[in-house]
Amino acid sequence: MNQAHLHLLLNHLPILGVLFGLLILAGGFILKSNTVRRTALGIFVLSAGFAIPAYLTGEGAEEIVENLPGVSENLMETHEDMANIFLWVVGGLGLLSLVTFFADQQSKKIASTLYTLTFAAALGTMFFAQRVGASGGEIRHTEIRSGATATGTEQPQGGETNPQGGGENADDDD
Repeated sequence: MNQAHLHLLLNHLPILGVLFGLLILAGGFILKSNTVRRTALGIFVLSAGFAIPAYLTGEGAEEIVENLPGVSENLMETHEDMANIFLWVVGGLGLLSLVTFFADQQSKKIASTLYTLTFAAALGTMFFAQRVGASGGEIRHTEIRSGATATGTEQPQGGETNPQGGGENADDDD
């Protein structure tokens, strides 16, 4: 298993963790269950934890795919920038979840407000989760890139010269 395998294995965990945690937290509000809400907080903390190795394996994955046909340096840079933002945002959600958990454990009156704040933060984090996931998928999945057509080709984007989605790093041996 190489760095690209590890990155693909790990990068889905923080994204899906935030989604599932958000749904579970909403369920906890609906059911008025502290146990369900605390479970969501734990999922947010785990998501933040899994974001670290997902981010750290990104550089190794980039080195493996950067010279493959159809891989664009611009797409990889966009994904790396989004991943950096997501790492900080999901880390903040994890820390807020810990604070909320401890406030709830100590029956602090602020816990209710912190749960609401955590829910709002999770919604915001989902925005970045979607962006980082989509930008990562575009690196190797030409069919989801903006400008992709039904014929399987795509329109050239900024800096890309190959209409088949080759980008600057495409093989010019033809």
